[in-house]
Amino acid sequence: MSNVRPENMKRIVSEELAKEFIDEQVSAIKKQVGDGKVLLALSGGVDSSVCAALLIKAIGRNLVCVHVNHGLLRKGEPEQVIEVFGKQMKANLVYVDAAERFLKKLEGVADPETKRKVIGAEFIRVFEEEARKLEGIGFLAQGTIYPDILESEKGVKAHHNVGGLPEDLKFELVEPVKLLYKDEVRVVGKALGLPDEMVYRQPFPGPGLGVRCLGAITRDRLEAVRESDAILREEFAKNGLQGKVWQYFTIVPDVRSTGITDGKRTYAYPVIIRAVNTRDAISATIEEIPYGLLKKIVARITSEVANVNRVVYDLTPKPSGTIEWE
Repeated sequence: MSNVRPENMKRIVSEELAKEFIDEQVSAIKKQVGDGKVLLALSGGVDSSVCAALLIKAIGRNLVCVHVNHGLLRKGEPEQVIEVFGKQMKANLVYVDAAERFLKKLEGVADPETKRKVIGAEFIRVFEEEARKLEGIGFLAQGTIYPDILESEKGVKAHHNVGGLPEDLKFELVEPVKLLYKDEVRVVGKALGLPDEMVYRQPFPGPGLGVRCLGAITRDRLEAVRESDAILREEFAKNGLQGKVWQYFTIVPDVRSTGITDGKRTYAYPVIIRAVNTRDAISATIEEIPYGLLKKIVARITSEVANVNRVVYDLTPKPSGTIEWE
């Protein structure tokens, strides 16, 4: 399948069109894979989940799902993936805790594109190691979607599943949703019978919090991103914004400013809040968060998150900004 979406390709906006797409992809996967075995990078996000569901429909137990904890996941996320996929969905799931390995590789790496490529290449190495423990793995499946390809080809940013793949890749790629936009992936997920909490899960970049801990990753800033993000998501859920705002998250840059905590001078990091709405991830508008809610979020972050003394709100749409900062 080409990396270029045909001009006459219908947008998948209905269950009927989704089922047509599913039938086409199941047939294409069977033709490509045959009796072979496929290794899937399963993050638990909607893209890889829909990819997994398509592959299970096509090849069943010949799919091996690998969830890699690279130390850059959101709070509670590895546990949630194990619960949903390993226990509820009974998937053939392999869990790999590689947090220390990834963080060591990323020490001192500040350039965002280099970070993405380091993370992407290390992902592939992990999969190669897991594949060597199994028999007959000849394919690597990925939840690549069309905006990933467009942004990588236009030089906006390299996605780990597009720009970060090593040249000596030993697998043949299987990418059944790579010509779909994010909203189309969700329609297909619903048609496949995936639960709403999976289909409408917030988008999360492949490099995870690595691209929200700006510059060279440090453990204190990484933890500040993880904890502040958890507070933001908790408050959005409490105030009825979960599911109404497409994506919301926090960022911690590698800068510090003076502040006051418990009557004492601090020199700590700021947390940046970003909340956007979009249909296709190609452009995005800013969500207007009620001021009272913003004040509560600021109070919680500055009092509950270590090494933070300031919170700011990013009002930049896409374009001129991208959804992620890196």
